[in-house]
Amino acid sequence: MPELNPRFTRDKLDAALGDVCEQAGLDPAGAELLRFTNNAVFALAAAPVVVRIVASKTLRHRVAKVVGVAEHFARHDVPAVRLYPGIEQPVTAGAQVATVWWRVPERPVRPAPADLALLLRRVHALPAPPGLPGWSPLTDVRSRVADAEELDLADRRFLLDRCDEVQAKLDALDFPLRPALAHGDAHLGNVLAGPDGPVLCDFDSAGFGPPEWDLIPVAIGVLRFGEPRAVYRELAEAYGFDVMAWEGFEVLRAARELKLTTSVLPILRSHPEVRPELRRRLADLRAGSRMARWARFR
Repeated sequence: MPELNPRFTRDKLDAALGDVCEQAGLDPAGAELLRFTNNAVFALAAAPVVVRIVASKTLRHRVAKVVGVAEHFARHDVPAVRLYPGIEQPVTAGAQVATVWWRVPERPVRPAPADLALLLRRVHALPAPPGLPGWSPLTDVRSRVADAEELDLADRRFLLDRCDEVQAKLDALDFPLRPALAHGDAHLGNVLAGPDGPVLCDFDSAGFGPPEWDLIPVAIGVLRFGEPRAVYRELAEAYGFDVMAWEGFEVLRAARELKLTTSVLPILRSHPEVRPELRRRLADLRAGSRMARWARFR
């Protein structure tokens, strides 16, 4: 049974943040909570540092991978966020697990789709770091269902059945591009406009698998979130592959939409503002409403 009380109150998050900062020799006073979905992301006020606290018990195993990918990118000079030095990462803070990063001083411009495409081409050309897990997008979905703060039995059964259905179709796909190190969540929100150029962030979903998967998030941004179609066209042209024209696109779309729908399940009581959007997405998936527009979780 899920917990009756919220797993993440602000007091609990602040306590975890304080523990992390104490271990890193940083000051948590005045920290700003930037986002709270897959992770609680804090920007410190006293230093250009970001702290990410994992928001799902069943996904904490990904944190070691995140650290490994960040170190791999640093070794290969990939423009990406860098870990805060001088402490062993990930950081354990009571019952929570966190990572600590230098904050990128962003310029007031939005990175272009072509910027993301060029970063992805660079990532996909790298050797995979040691121990990188294989691509398995629905494993995270099942983990979030298992870790939901609240989820009725009908929704739980629907999501797990849909995972089985989509996984069977994924297993049957014949991917045209060679497998590579994939970012795993390559949307424009995970590209920062740093002072020296665009910078990648958020490596939670990285794995060794089809590069096609990294072109899906921008396509779904057009279909579900109302981004201009020109945004996707620019990405596809700069990367050199049109995943929306590929026969396997709808299967990858189904997997991505499951991930987008279930991302907030571990924090439903802790962050109840996401409930209406979650209900809408579940209803659309059940009804097969492919053209329905979604709003981004906040």
